[in-house]
Amino acid sequence: MSDIDCREFVERVTSYLEGDLDAQAEQDFIDHLALCDGCERYLDQMRQTTQALTDLPADSLPGDARNALLDAYRRATSS
Repeated sequence: MSDIDCREFVERVTSYLEGDLDAQAEQDFIDHLALCDGCERYLDQMRQTTQALTDLPADSLPGDARNALLDAYRRATSS
């Protein structure tokens, strides 16, 4: 059984995607994912968003806008 709720799951998504969770936190995350369709959809959306931002060509946005978007996304999903 998962030791985390949906709020904690959302707080850990960025760390999970970046491989920064310790073994127990990752297992708790995966356990919750197996029980919660809503969080499964949320994780999929975050993967798609991350990939879309990563795939943006560096010259497709003016100045440092691409990096600013990536930084803002990381801050928003890790708080």
